[in-house]
Amino acid sequence: MNTQHNDWLSSGFKDAQLMQNLVNKITPLANELHQQLGRPVQIMEVCGGHTHTLFRYGINTLFERDIEFIHGPGCPVCVLPREVIDQCIAWLTNDTCILASFGDAIRVPGTTMSLQQARAQGRRVEVVYSPLDALNLAKKNPDKEVIFLAIGFDTTMPSTALTVLQAAAQNVTNFSVYPVHITLIPTLKVVLGDSSIMLDGLIGPGHVSMVIGTKPYDFIANEYGLPFVVAGFEPLDVLQSLYMLLVQKKQMLAGAGARVENQYARAVLTHGNANALRAMAQVYTPQSKSIWQGLGANQEVGVTLQPEYNQFNAEFKFGAYQCERESTHLTPIYCDQVIMGKRSPSQCPNYGKTCTPQSPLGALMVSSEGACAAWYLYNGATV
Repeated sequence: MNTQHNDWLSSGFKDAQLMQNLVNKITPLANELHQQLGRPVQIMEVCGGHTHTLFRYGINTLFERDIEFIHGPGCPVCVLPREVIDQCIAWLTNDTCILASFGDAIRVPGTTMSLQQARAQGRRVEVVYSPLDALNLAKKNPDKEVIFLAIGFDTTMPSTALTVLQAAAQNVTNFSVYPVHITLIPTLKVVLGDSSIMLDGLIGPGHVSMVIGTKPYDFIANEYGLPFVVAGFEPLDVLQSLYMLLVQKKQMLAGAGARVENQYARAVLTHGNANALRAMAQVYTPQSKSIWQGLGANQEVGVTLQPEYNQFNAEFKFGAYQCERESTHLTPIYCDQVIMGKRSPSQCPNYGKTCTPQSPLGALMVSSEGACAAWYLYNGATV
């Protein structure tokens, strides 16, 4: 990346003058592209962390006439199938079971209840901050079976993999994981393969890219002809990435090809983190878990553990329970369409009415990276 883009590193990532300089560059360029295209420029921010940056700092409103931001599927909590929560609740019917989970996931609705509601009914659900916390919980409770709900994109997959390897090395027999991680590259292929989604460029996720690098995104430019910029999460990061995308788009309209750029060069390498990738390859193998919200049953999107680690795979260890419960959730819910960028949260009839952060119908209103949570937090119930 050209060093001129890093001039704020010594000034702070929220420097008002630097942000204004970028806004002054983006505004006429976005308007020019709008005129050339005959419509607003359509940019997808893949990661929910970027969605919250756009809303928190009002970036989404600065260019609303000329740029349409489309919220992508990069929220691992949001794509969780309800069946995952149902399965966890079914395992919790066994009094020897402790379910360990990240905080966001315990409020995700299942078919009839969330893990938080199951805990209120007396089931043992513990909030942890890492899979190592869950492993330590198992060591402290040798008479219990501790199951870690292993969610997240490639960002969190290495920590789960390393924890499984540690559990194997230490022979912790009462620890297992429910592997419902999801990989980003196949997810992006599902999104880009949908002809109903029109895009002019994508802001790529910084945290995932710290693990996998920038090289895996080459297919986006080569096969789909779309600019792609890996971005950090500060407002200056997002503004600069947006400017880089618009410059690329202008160059493409003049005949240049699309390319992958790395705005987040201070943290992301071309080929990613070799140690993390090695641990992931050792522990995981692709497998479809269920119908992912918005993505369907895609064999290559989900993962499970390699057979040699089946003693730490909750699905293998305890089996799949059938949860025959009558749904009490209201319909319709448009989570699938919001995840895929086909609707904005405000276009869901439940948004801000029957679906709120206090009483969520879907994971997008629960997750700290959810598009609906961002809309509600920064716009309120009415838009």
